Amino acid sequence: MDGSRLHPAPTGDRHWRNSARFAAGCALAFLGMTLLVDWDGHTLTPPRALLWLVMTAVLFTILLPQRVTAGPGWLAVHGLVRRQAVRTDALVTVRQYGDVCAHLTLCDTDGRRLELDPRILVNNPLLWHELDTGVRRSRASGTLLEGIDVLERLRHQIDDAQARAVLKASGIF
Repeated sequence: MDGSRLHPAPTGDRHWRNSARFAAGCALAFLGMTLLVDWDGHTLTPPRALLWLVMTAVLFTILLPQRVTAGPGWLAVHGLVRRQAVRTDALVTVRQYGDVCAHLTLCDTDGRRLELDPRILVNNPLLWHELDTGVRRSRASGTLLEGIDVLERLRHQIDDAQARAVLKASGIF
């Protein structure tokens, strides 16, 4: 070995690929249907085909979910245009906005901010574990000043979901 430190592979959203395939499928179905209707009506022209292509790209962009990854001490959200990342071991605030369509906002000591859907954490226990480990370090170092109650609610929600999954897998539920 050359003495370099080994870094574990980042943990990612295990449902992202299926969601991205769904977005691509919906966009392609939209394109196919619009082209077919225009062709059948004898109104398909190059400008209209270009319009349908642009609208398909917009639909795909809207439907494509953000990709969430995490590693020791960090959490990142990758969109089509930008990447947000925070240090989970140096969090200052965690806030949750909304009830039906909720999102979490995490801010670290460097002033970086990240927004994500808490359902991603509920559906991906490994991502939650990376975040929770960083949160514990933030609490121990005293940087986490706001949002402990939000994280506790989320922890209970994740524990309940995991318990239901275990009961369902064992045939009890």
